Formats: sequence, C-alpha cells, structure tokens
Amino acid sequence: MDGIEELLRSAGVDGRRLRTALALLGDGRWWTLADLVRETATSRRAVEALLRAADLERSGDRFRLREPLPGLAAAPAAPADPVAHLLDGHAGLLARMEELVAKAPRGRQALDHVAATPETVVRRALLMDTRFWLPGARLLFVGDHDLTSLATALLCPAAEVAVVDVDERILAYIAEQADRLEVEVRTRWADLRLGLPASVRGWADLAFTDPPYTPEGIGLFAARAAEGIGDRERSRILLAYGAGEHTPALALKVQHALGALNLVSEAIHPDFNRYHGAEAIGSAADLYVLRPTTKTWPAVAARVDAFSAAIYTHGPQSVESRPADVAPGPLPEGFAPGVLVGEWPRDVLPKTPRARLSTWLAKPYAAEAAEVAIAVPAGMEALLPRLLLATRARRVLAWTAAPAEAPAGPAAAVYELTASGRTVEAVRRPLPSEGPERVLRRVLDNAHGKLANTWREALITARGDLTKRQARAVVAQAAPWAADATVLELPAHRLADLPAAVAASLAAPATEG
Repeated sequence: MDGIEELLRSAGVDGRRLRTALALLGDGRWWTLADLVRETATSRRAVEALLRAADLERSGDRFRLREPLPGLAAAPAAPADPVAHLLDGHAGLLARMEELVAKAPRGRQALDHVAATPETVVRRALLMDTRFWLPGARLLFVGDHDLTSLATALLCPAAEVAVVDVDERILAYIAEQADRLEVEVRTRWADLRLGLPASVRGWADLAFTDPPYTPEGIGLFAARAAEGIGDRERSRILLAYGAGEHTPALALKVQHALGALNLVSEAIHPDFNRYHGAEAIGSAADLYVLRPTTKTWPAVAARVDAFSAAIYTHGPQSVESRPADVAPGPLPEGFAPGVLVGEWPRDVLPKTPRARLSTWLAKPYAAEAAEVAIAVPAGMEALLPRLLLATRARRVLAWTAAPAEAPAGPAAAVYELTASGRTVEAVRRPLPSEGPERVLRRVLDNAHGKLANTWREALITARGDLTKRQARAVVAQAAPWAADATVLELPAHRLADLPAAVAASLAAPATEG
C-alpha cells in the first residue's frame, strides 16, 4: 500500500485516472496492459508504475488485484461523454463498424496510423449528427484511416461525404465498402503536403481530421481542412489530438499551431477518442471543435506553403529525420531540362527555371519545356506517376532517393519508361491515331483539367454522333466517380478502371441521360 499511496499522492488532483485503474483492477475482471491503458486514458508509463506497486495475481499477460483496496470498490465517475448515452440505440451501426474496421488495411507506421476503436468512430459520427444539422451538408474527411466517413455516411445518408487521403489502400477500401453498403462517399487522392484536391477546395461545411500528432502535422492538416471549407460563416473543423498527461508542453505547441491559424477552440472533449495503440498517450486523444474566423484563411494562405514535408513521428518524413539527397550528379550528355521540378541544389543548372512539387501538381507549367528534370524526396516516391502525368514534356528524367522502379498504370500509357538505379527516364509516346487509346491519351494528356470535361470532348470527336449533353450522360454512366475530379486526384484504383471505362463509353448508346 505504501507504494500505491505515494503514487496517488504524487499524482495530486490528476490522480483520478490512477484511482480508476485501481478500481478496475479490483473489480474481479482480468486486464491486459493495453486494455487498462485504453480504458483509463492513462499513459503506459503511469500504468506500469501502478502495476509495479500493486499486489497482483497474473494469468498469462492478464492481471488483477489479489484483493480489492478499501474505498475503491467502484470506479470513480469518468468525465461526461456527450454522446455515450446514444450508443445503445445504434448497436447495429456499431456492429457494422466493428466488421469494417476489422477488415480494413493495416495501419502504416510511416504515416503515423493508429487505429481508433469502432466505438470511437461511431461516437464521432453521433457527435457530428447531434451537434450539427447534417442532412444536405457536405463533410470532408482530411485523412480517414479510421473509416469515420463510412460511419457518418451510414448514420446520415442525406449528407454528402468526401475523403482525401494519401494511402491508396484506404481510398480503395472505403470506395469498395461504400458501393457495397449503397452509400455515397467520394474518394480523392492527395499528399496534403503538396495541396488539397481542386474538387474539394471550398466545398465542405464541416471538416474532420485525425492528423499526425506533431505541431507540423496538426498545423498542416488543419490548414488543409480550412481550405476545404466553403461556408466561411458557420463551418467547423473537428480535430483529434492527444498528448500524455506528463507532456503538457507538447499540447501547448499544438495549440499554438492552431492559434496561428486563428481557429477558435469552441469545445475540447477530453479523452473522447480511444485507440488500439498509442499507449504513450494513454491510447486516447481529445476531440477539438474548432471554429474558423475571418482571419483564418489569410493565415492559412500565409503559412500553408511554409510547412515542412517532415510532419510525421516515424519514417523518412518524420520531423527528426534528415532528408536523403536526391541530387542526380552529372546530367546525361545532351539532356537540357527547361525546368527543374522539386528541391535541387543551387549549383545544379543555376540559371534554369525551377518549380515546386506543389506548383507542378496544382496547375500546368506556363512555358513549353521539351525536357524536364524532377527530384522526388525520400518517402514520397509514390508521387512519381502523378508527377509524370502532370508533365507535358517530350522527355523526363526523375531522380529518387532510393532505387527506382518504372511506374505502371496510366503513366505507362503516356510514356515509355525505363528505370536504372535511382533514375527513371520517361519518353512520351506518339498520340494514338484512333480508338479508346486515343481518347484515353486525350484525357491523360490534360491531367490538370476536369476529367469529365476532357473525356466528353474527346468522346464527341471520336464518335461523331453525340451532342455535348449526350456525351456528358455517357461519361457519367461509364464513370460516375469522375464528376468534378481531375486525373491527378483520382485514387489509383479509379485510374486503373479508366481504360475500361473509356472503352465502354465509346460503345455506349447515345441517350439524354
């Protein structure tokens, strides 16, 4: 008892968490360390200290008190949960989300993925549905490894839902399950460090994000969420963030990052989000309800491009990593790029124009360049196919930090691709003379434009029997997921579907739709 009393005494007014843990250990049930951390929202370090001081009996990796401690027979009341009382009325939704979460792609450490519990995902949807009027509203999920978009679409099918994510597996899984469950969820690819997809800029009424838990990650994801907001008077951004009870300075840095964007913390629900993992912060995170102000968007415009590519806590793009060198050394004889794309050393072709990766993906380059050189940062190799599609040059050389592979998919329909060491060479193929290959090339050659518009015009030219209205209806039937999207923001699974959809549109009957 002496060790336990000392721990409780040193915890002071924050000792409720430890007392709750003791009460749970003494209620007769067996507990694992991970379950106890998540249930009490207490850091692993604090729980381990408590377990060392307690008199426990063990069974494998589970434990409980040998005897309940006096005065701790029942767990003290936890902070009020605004929607916990609604869960019993949504048991079917909870069961469905348990199934969906269990089958979802595994998290990637390099993207700071930690899976929220299915109950958390449902409670997020319930909170949005009870706090706001969702029918007819547009909800943007800025990253959604936890599948909160699916829970929200199932709870309120009358809301419009869109997901932006860099993880192709997540986008494919969400789209597949949305189709199976007959709910509508738009999926858009984006590396948020380089920008928000054009089709969702200024689109949403509410935005939700559970970003990397670094000040840089929080600031970037919150800024992109603000860019996605269209209703600038009544919008909200919901954001999950957690820090251990012993590290308030980390939370302060994050709140400074939010304050720099002139976001008002309208509410903070403590320990609202629970996770499988993240035991250093008690497997829990607060839920912030943030309200933009008129000063938010000027602050976003001034700061968003200054955020570093290093926003994660793990991997080559972690805040503590040093970026790998992608400088190519001597350029091949006869290769004279008209523009250098990405971060290049100053002494490499100092008089050659340069373009940032974000600019290259956002809009077509103003000048015509027959040859282009691209430097792809470490950890961002997945960008290469889209960087090539965004390029209109005859020849492209791209350098990566690690040994490269020639991209497959749509880029291979545009370029002849060869890889050698850290270099990928892309030579533009001739435009096909006719058929679906020509229509597909017309679409891919205009990767920055709206896919449906480019496709419609190419279809009219190829078939000769369609009005604009008829061509628009044919495209909508062949690829309902193409509306308002550009080629560059389509997820990989949709890009893979594009050749077959183009072929189908050439054979489809002409109707008014």
